[in-house]
Amino acid sequence: MIEIVPAILEVSLADIKERLLQVRGAVRAVQLDVVDGVYARNRTWPYAGAHAQEEFTHIVAQEDGLPLWEEFDFEIDLMVEHARLESARWVEAGASRIIVHADSPDARESLESLQMSRGGNTGIKVGVALASTDEPEKLETFDSLYDFVQVMGIEHVGSQGNPFDPRALALVRALHERYPELSIQVDGGIGEDHARECADAGASRLVVGSTIFTSIDPRGALEDLRAAVNSR
Repeated sequence: MIEIVPAILEVSLADIKERLLQVRGAVRAVQLDVVDGVYARNRTWPYAGAHAQEEFTHIVAQEDGLPLWEEFDFEIDLMVEHARLESARWVEAGASRIIVHADSPDARESLESLQMSRGGNTGIKVGVALASTDEPEKLETFDSLYDFVQVMGIEHVGSQGNPFDPRALALVRALHERYPELSIQVDGGIGEDHARECADAGASRLVVGSTIFTSIDPRGALEDLRAAVNSR
């Protein structure tokens, strides 16, 4: 079964909640795209102003929770320059999965710092994100520090609606051949055609944003995509 994970990229907590309500009941796991405006040009919550930072500080301190936190498992895609600091804050905020991009300046240090929180029945899952142009050998730097790999399906990260980069398929195939037991997900540029191609290449999880949320019926779009990619 190929899992479809909605990707939410918004500038406010209210907008995040609105997106969650659009897929409520159709899915458990969602991905929050967190972009600091430095690692990538876009800027999302909680980097979109002082109020957003204040909201996040309350959540990190466990004085408040993420929207609908009892109904969703939050995967955090950290497109940030200081991944070590931010990953620690997201652990406290209640993330169930955290993704560190291999190109982040402190990627290895961040992954090492997450090991205490990783695994077990209550621990988080840790992922490494590779660019569509990377080679499988890039993972060697992070041996034993991750649970899954995310291949970026777009060339320029940090925003939604970009075209799918076919080089991502070659990387998924190479990773699956080299690490047949590795959990691989693809994030970005995925419509129905590319979803099936990614699954055939070896991906078991697809992270989808604009295909779902630009639809007049986001929940229906999610369910249609899930059905299409799993109809074999």
